[in-house]
Amino acid sequence: MPEHRSPYEAVFSGIPESLHPKLRTYFSAIPIGHHGFGEGRFNTVGTPRRWLWPVIWLVGRPDILFPVWQRDVPFTVINRPVVGRWPAIGASRVFELAGGRRIMTDAISACPDGLVDYLGARRRMRAHLAASVRGGALNLASTGVALRLGRRWLGIPRWLAPTVTLTERFSDEDCRQHVEVVLAMPLIGTVYEYAGSFTYEIRSGEGTA
Repeated sequence: MPEHRSPYEAVFSGIPESLHPKLRTYFSAIPIGHHGFGEGRFNTVGTPRRWLWPVIWLVGRPDILFPVWQRDVPFTVINRPVVGRWPAIGASRVFELAGGRRIMTDAISACPDGLVDYLGARRRMRAHLAASVRGGALNLASTGVALRLGRRWLGIPRWLAPTVTLTERFSDEDCRQHVEVVLAMPLIGTVYEYAGSFTYEIRSGEGTA
């Protein structure tokens, strides 16, 4: 049986000491038979550019992106360890949007060339991510995006590919974890985002979204 590690422990060869202590716990391996549970609010979700909503609906449905622009959105997140060839963490984020509950799913895996985020329950999209630590926060930036067509992956050319950036930090002022995700397109700029804060703990059991 392979050693049980988180994907972040795998790519960093251990959790960096420069990461905030609370984040070191968050990005460490979740014990088998347990799950991570977070609860908080997003300040913003989606994009105010309504002309992008049809594209977001087509590309992101039903569990990747949502064609909305809303503020003060309650959410929960459940992280679960994924047992397999490579260390991985599966996540379900429940957004309590004004139009109803929506669930975003993804799984981050450590592969020989770094982190890969598989988006959606059916893993129709993936993003290769470069990880770094600055000021006690974890930063992820996409280096390539691909779509799955049947059994094959089609890489999107850099001049056309969206870029994804994520920052996870912990604030000692409010004792909360803060997350910011931005999706941008060449020549257009930011086309989607969500940002907010939450509390987090490890619980026993598998957890349900």
